[in-house]
Amino acid sequence: MARCTAPIQGHRTASGAAACPACGGRYGYSSRYYPTPAYVSRSGGGSVGSSGRSGGGGTRPRWSPGSSSVDYTADQVRALAPYRRAVELRGQQPDLRDLFLCHAWDDRRGAATELHDLLEAKKVSVWFSEKDVLLGQPFMREIDRGLAKSRAGLVLITPALLERVNNRGVSDKELSELLARDQLIPVVHGTTYVEVRKISPLLGSRNGLDTAEDSMEVIATKIAELVAINNELTTGEGD
Repeated sequence: MARCTAPIQGHRTASGAAACPACGGRYGYSSRYYPTPAYVSRSGGGSVGSSGRSGGGGTRPRWSPGSSSVDYTADQVRALAPYRRAVELRGQQPDLRDLFLCHAWDDRRGAATELHDLLEAKKVSVWFSEKDVLLGQPFMREIDRGLAKSRAGLVLITPALLERVNNRGVSDKELSELLARDQLIPVVHGTTYVEVRKISPLLGSRNGLDTAEDSMEVIATKIAELVAINNELTTGEGD
């Protein structure tokens, strides 16, 4: 009998479910939220298969430089394309941070700091409450200012953040603003999209990146490529 390749957390993407020998095409995730972006295959000319990676080394979105060391699935390219367009639209505005990092208070010295440090090591400017909210300053006012001064938002979705959102904490206000601006890049860590949808169906409908599929280091690299406004764009089919 065939065994599921993701028995604990389940399949987040349609391509992952389709490639699983046990699950096949049982999962019905829809890509209707995201227009199909332009992407090209890496060297080798292989065609993109059910895994979302090309036979020649993977899928490369148009914003990823040819020297990139990471591969993307086709689902990741589709999910990230709207955020790339938002970055490009705001790219010429001065004095903007690349990202606003939304996270749960409980994660501030753990996963959130790890992701922040990886991004800053890759020359990404990140608004992070641990360093950007000064002692004595009104917290909510500083958050509003950080949101307004960032090209895109990054939300680290953990069990702690889901609990905060469910209880209508500060993270709920940040998420509401970012969702309204259609600038939220989700990074799921330590939970699943099934659990996210139970708490916030709207947030759960926006696919992004997942540490169950990529390491935090790889995710930081993909985000850095996504928000870099000086990358040479590769024009692809459907652009």
